[in-house]
Amino acid sequence: MEMRLLGAALLLCLVDVLHAFAVEEKGNVFKRRACPAFLMFENAAYLADMTFELPCKCKPEEVSSVTWYFQKSMGRRKTRVLTDFSGTVIVDSGHIRVGSDMLKRFSIRMFSLIVFRAQVTDSGHYLCGTKSGDLFYGYDVDVQPSRRITVAFLDQGQHIQEDYIENQFRLFTTFWDWTRCDRCGVRGEQRRIGLCYVQSTQLHPRYRTPCGSRAAPPALQHLNNLRRPEVAIRSCVTPCPKKKLPQEGMQAIANVIFKLGKKPWLPHVPVQFHRHPIGRHLTIVCPGARPEHAVAWDKDSVQLYRSHYLVGVKKSMRVFIDHGNHLHIQRVQVSDGGTYFCWRAGESFRLTVIYERRRSRTIYATKIIGTSYGVLSVIFIIIHVCHCCWRSSLTRLPSSSRQKVLPL
Repeated sequence: MEMRLLGAALLLCLVDVLHAFAVEEKGNVFKRRACPAFLMFENAAYLADMTFELPCKCKPEEVSSVTWYFQKSMGRRKTRVLTDFSGTVIVDSGHIRVGSDMLKRFSIRMFSLIVFRAQVTDSGHYLCGTKSGDLFYGYDVDVQPSRRITVAFLDQGQHIQEDYIENQFRLFTTFWDWTRCDRCGVRGEQRRIGLCYVQSTQLHPRYRTPCGSRAAPPALQHLNNLRRPEVAIRSCVTPCPKKKLPQEGMQAIANVIFKLGKKPWLPHVPVQFHRHPIGRHLTIVCPGARPEHAVAWDKDSVQLYRSHYLVGVKKSMRVFIDHGNHLHIQRVQVSDGGTYFCWRAGESFRLTVIYERRRSRTIYATKIIGTSYGVLSVIFIIIHVCHCCWRSSLTRLPSSSRQKVLPL
């Protein structure tokens, strides 16, 4: 027993030493890398609704905090400060929604600027510096729209876009790496996101410039209208990872709990019980997932593959998955009730959403009762009007047509 305690203490000491070494190495990054003599801009392109990080790659050692600035295009006097001057803005990404204010979607951590759910309007220049105006590093960011994206299902024989070539420029797609398989144990899917870039004699051949970059000459700044970003999708199969066996101590605790009595049924994944009225639109978000992640959706035992449920596959779709990995259900029906599973990176189920039908049935029954009451009311009014008309017609008959009763 004493040997086990001694081993645990030595392990904790080793972890502390490694942590201190990692922190020291992080601080020494700026000691080894000096800032260039002039301000440099790095080109970067992302898809709308993505979350990305812009590190401040160089700064003087004596600078303890940085300030990030934003300019829509170079030469403009209007410059926006994205962080406080102490460089300590931290944003809770769980409260960020589409359409949130610009300053609510930016956070600074360890001198890096994190942009949550970037929008097309966030395209521009980002500069890292100090509150006094000294600048260290810059980024030319192009956020390309996801609504106009082109999809190629490779299993169906579809191909990616060919290069768009003109006399003065060439538009091409630069693809990211394939994502992990979004499911395990069954057939899954992989995605590969491609963004538009331009090559021209008017640009420096060393740099790859995004199609919507502000660094391009004015004649080339509207090339993003000629070519869309694209995504390639293919099938994949990967085995599920083996579950780790519980440790000896945890197994003993589990045996004690089992002997005390069996617990009621507990799900293996987090569960959210949700009620939604019939006829309205519903959007389900996989917790912790972003557009660049490998995310899949299932309903009960049915796999909702993108080859059938991706937005734009059919002209009219009531249930579809958008390019941000959100599941949409338009005009919710009673048949939509069930258990929805969310896969993330093919590791395991991350979320189970159960739609209770009680409220839906109640609303459906209420509508039937109301409709029946309305029909009966109309029928009653029609009968009453017909009866009144019949009585009025009798009173208008001539006296000769009526039977006369003579006294005896």
